[in-house]
Amino acid sequence: ASLAKSTFLSNMSHEIRTPMNAIIGMTAIASASDDSEKKEYCLTKITEASTHLLGVINDILDMSKIEANKFELFHADFSFENLLQKVVSIINFRVEERQQDFSIHLDPNIPAVIKSDEQRLSQVLTNLLSNAVKFTPEKGQIRLNTALLEEKDGDCIIRFDVTDTGIGITEEQQSRLFNSFEQADSSTSRKFGGTGLGLAISKRIVGMMDGHIWVESESGKGSTFAFTIKVKRRSEENMDSIRSNVTPDNLRIMVIDDAPEVLEYFSNVTQKLGCQCDAVSSGEAACEKINSNGAYDLYFVDWKMPGMDGIELSRKIKEHNPKLPVIVMISSTEWNVIEKDARAAGVDRFLQKPVFPSDIVNCINECVGVKEEVAKKGVVPEGIFEGKRVLLAEDVKINREIVIVRLEPTKVQMDCAVNGLEAVEKFIAASGKYDMIFMDMQMPEMDGLEATIAIRALNMREAGEVPIVAMTANVFQEDIEKCLAAGMNDHISKPLDFALVIDKMKKYI
Repeated sequence: ASLAKSTFLSNMSHEIRTPMNAIIGMTAIASASDDSEKKEYCLTKITEASTHLLGVINDILDMSKIEANKFELFHADFSFENLLQKVVSIINFRVEERQQDFSIHLDPNIPAVIKSDEQRLSQVLTNLLSNAVKFTPEKGQIRLNTALLEEKDGDCIIRFDVTDTGIGITEEQQSRLFNSFEQADSSTSRKFGGTGLGLAISKRIVGMMDGHIWVESESGKGSTFAFTIKVKRRSEENMDSIRSNVTPDNLRIMVIDDAPEVLEYFSNVTQKLGCQCDAVSSGEAACEKINSNGAYDLYFVDWKMPGMDGIELSRKIKEHNPKLPVIVMISSTEWNVIEKDARAAGVDRFLQKPVFPSDIVNCINECVGVKEEVAKKGVVPEGIFEGKRVLLAEDVKINREIVIVRLEPTKVQMDCAVNGLEAVEKFIAASGKYDMIFMDMQMPEMDGLEATIAIRALNMREAGEVPIVAMTANVFQEDIEKCLAAGMNDHISKPLDFALVIDKMKKYI
């Protein structure tokens, strides 16, 4: 065990120093350059290296908690589909970059809402899928399969399989995969980086969820990492809802894709919604069906198909009936790659694969005139919080600058306090003018917990009503519970995800 830890620490020094070298080096290059394109390139590389470094640090911290026997789960209700959407959004960029074929099978029998630890389940899935992407060559295949194995008295056993066509794992390597501080290849000449902690942490999480994890693999023939967990069924929210004026009689749908599993998936989802859907495997077959059955209301068209591709088919559909049908292009390729040609051919919307039931529902609702609010990823809505005032309690100047600049487009008014004591004083002086408070936890004079307790104890009506959200690098479950116990409403971890910051602001103000 001591030898394994020494080897591990040697590799971790390399894993930490490599992205740090990129961050420092690219910062120096960007500072010395007047070329805007070179600066943009450097910033992209700094972002990538920072994200990798954060993953390394999180793995090390999780393993240290496991070693100290302080690793805990936090159970809450969440949407199973939303969980998978978040995981897919994390890995989709790498999948696209390596031109891999990624598909998901979502068992319709799995409850829409379950009770478990969403963050830790997401961590396991992200780790397994990231490994699959890393160890699968370009244009390889990766599949995530989900299945409800059994259900008794509200307890559900769910199985997940992550299958890839990658390099595979030998029997000898398999015997060491789930051990702490050990990797399949721990030599200094190893081809693939990483902490090697992900599988050990995943094993611990799955075990705490009353499940088990295993691997089935042969060297050179790909791998399947599978695990089971036990979750609680929760009362299902009406997530797959379509408008009451949509019936099988007044909406006709066609899906065109050369992948049989995609056709089956769309057919199952639309059948569950009570809509009529015809599934065909080529552009030529689609044209024949349109000629014999007449035009459809909504088309889901795959972009890349043998023979007649999605662009050409869309053009023909619009020529046949230019006003009525809605054409939704589906592809694993990024929209900006195909947008120009697709728009010219008459495509109305785009969905990135893998497509989820809620995506299909939103398209159907939009087809009958119900517009969904779609926020662009990473884009802050202009002027959304105009007239609102927020107090930011943060002792580090650069952290205050980041929050102020990133939220500037929302037109929110931002006041700052450099410690908890000043935050309390500013809140009293403002006399109920603050719509929300962002509170750091570790600050001089008075920390965020003490400041929150002091504000809640004030003899002012606003003191008990103002939303207080922790904005802190203290990210463990006990930290979150301390924030809530002190009277805070919510918690956002650093480094900040500003899409999440906007979501919290929408929720509370």
